[in-house]
Amino acid sequence: MAYLFTSESVSEGHPDKICDQISDAVLDSILKDDPNARVACECFTTTGFVLVGGEITTDAYVDVQEVVRETVREIGYTDPKYRFDADSCGVASHIHQQSPDIFRGVKSGGAGDQGIMFGYATNATPEYMPQPILYSHKLVKRLADLRKHYPTVMPYLRPDSKSQVTFEYEGRSAKRVRTIVISTQHDPGVSQKKIREDVIEHVLPKVFPDELLEGKFKLHVNPTGRFEIGGPHGDSGLTGRKIIVDTYGGWAPHGGGAFSGKDPSKVDRSAAYATRHLAKNLVAAGVADEVTIQIGYAIGVVNPVSVHIETHGTANNGVSDTDIERWVKKNVDLTPNGIIERLKLRRPVYRDTAAYGHFGRDDKKFTWEKLDLVKQIKKELA
Repeated sequence: MAYLFTSESVSEGHPDKICDQISDAVLDSILKDDPNARVACECFTTTGFVLVGGEITTDAYVDVQEVVRETVREIGYTDPKYRFDADSCGVASHIHQQSPDIFRGVKSGGAGDQGIMFGYATNATPEYMPQPILYSHKLVKRLADLRKHYPTVMPYLRPDSKSQVTFEYEGRSAKRVRTIVISTQHDPGVSQKKIREDVIEHVLPKVFPDELLEGKFKLHVNPTGRFEIGGPHGDSGLTGRKIIVDTYGGWAPHGGGAFSGKDPSKVDRSAAYATRHLAKNLVAAGVADEVTIQIGYAIGVVNPVSVHIETHGTANNGVSDTDIERWVKKNVDLTPNGIIERLKLRRPVYRDTAAYGHFGRDDKKFTWEKLDLVKQIKKELA
């Protein structure tokens, strides 16, 4: 039976994503000098203003104001007409040390908090990601690339944009695109007709293969008719408000914890990366066509309280979900320190995760995307 499924993404210039990138830029700046720092950095932004706060324990010095301004500048907010720009925005910092009650549990190797985390992978795409979120990311990334690297193609583009893609499915298989929504901030004076024509000519063909656009599909470009006021002047932003954009677009569960601004002792981040790594390697090894992994932790406790594997009926060669769970528990260290060491998570790589999704990225820095367990899994399980 056919049905529709939709996911959305937002660009690096979206207010919430500005905050995610600032939080992770602060984290990276600290990890460069202090890989064992404890960081939980939050950010809020609105018209002409950025507030950075949180709990940070480190001996490293970071010029928070300079990190904020450089991040905002790199995103593209450099024009005072946006009512939010790198050189003139106000920056306030309110940071204190991590609670000693939390530190007691973390210093002994335990989890930094209780919680549940999910990882997912599917062989439906080369990136091992669901199609709706994958193509939603590609749309806003294409707009950003045009704005930054090919500014004469669509010279009116501004940093803030959003996308949404609806696929028609049969079973767990996507058949074709049914609806595409693109909302892009733009300079005054450009017609919506021009923007739509440019999206059709310069964006869609670079994002979608022809077969996905076969047949009729609806295209909505700036559905309100105008999108001049955007960024923090159009809407306030906050770290951690785009968790579904960060993961699987709603196709797979999310445990509820955000990622950005958190050092890897926070299992909200590190365990979500670890379960994605495991799910992707299991699918790549042919154990199943689709894998969802849930893991649970208690604060201060070293080992996870639960591990659950779901292959959605796609396991191959007679392997059961229970067989996979046994193999994971026997062969993979899922303690917080084990995850950090295996995936080398104390490196300053996080700013680049904070826009266009944490998963499905072709970036060698993102160790949780490596297929380094496939050979072992094929030998011992598949």
